[in-house]
Amino acid sequence: MATSSQPADEGLVNRGHLLTEQANPVSQQLDQLSPLAFVDLVNAEDQKTISAIAGAREDLAAAITLITHGMKRGGRLFYVGAGTSGRLGVLDASECPPTFCTSPDLVQGIIAGGAGALVRSSEGLEDIAEDGANIIHEHHIHEHDVVVGITAGGTTPYVHGALKAAQQRGAAAILIACVPREQVPAHYDGDIRLIVGPEILAGSTRLKAGTVTKMALNILSTGVMVQLGKVYGNRMVDVSVTNTKLRDRAIRILSDLAAIDREQAANLLDQSGQRVKLALLMYWSDLSAAEAETLLDTHQGQLRQALNSLNLSP
Repeated sequence: MATSSQPADEGLVNRGHLLTEQANPVSQQLDQLSPLAFVDLVNAEDQKTISAIAGAREDLAAAITLITHGMKRGGRLFYVGAGTSGRLGVLDASECPPTFCTSPDLVQGIIAGGAGALVRSSEGLEDIAEDGANIIHEHHIHEHDVVVGITAGGTTPYVHGALKAAQQRGAAAILIACVPREQVPAHYDGDIRLIVGPEILAGSTRLKAGTVTKMALNILSTGVMVQLGKVYGNRMVDVSVTNTKLRDRAIRILSDLAAIDREQAANLLDQSGQRVKLALLMYWSDLSAAEAETLLDTHQGQLRQALNSLNLSP
């Protein structure tokens, strides 16, 4: 029970000035809207996510460069967040292995509260900065790693605890937030601000803020994988062939790029050990699987560079 000498809200920070906490003037009658009017309002507000990404284009590009630089030296990418922000990081990380055939260790999502917090609210854990710092130590973060802290309102102690601990261990730290820098100043290696304005449901950052964050994470992870040579043209040539849908996709990639029929593509895929990139290099160069693999390794998995070394330009 609170006493006069110790109020219940002692030490509580008033975050009402934050852009993500403010009431949106265009949705003051939200509870009176018809379903169609509600959908139209959401759609109109969501247009702001496109402008927000455009406003952060240089910071996103710099982050891609920083992450790629670290990975080429044996580093990993970690997303750290709580609540919706943490779930979005885990989602993006979990989609990298099937799309780009990466190790699950290369891109990892960390959410306050662990795996259970993915399906059950545990937002209270976001207030503990020490937990964020501890999780960085538990993952043995090193100087080639990059830690991306995601916090819509920019103030989550768990995220800042993780980012500061990462910097202390020599890793690069990047902040993603949806509030202006003047509201929440930060001093990290990267600072991405996605300004979408107040939510139509005040404070519900799973809406526009969540949408624009997902867009930003798509850009970061895909951009890094492109730089690492896991894409040829606009095809995912490192796709993990783990089910019938992905085998069909792999066969279509081979058939389209090599201009061969599906049967030839399927046979070539099998000869390469289900590795599309290797299969393409084998087909275009007439190298054996072992020879093609050695050549790819020489060029750090970059198919285009490997082809250029043979003066081939399919």
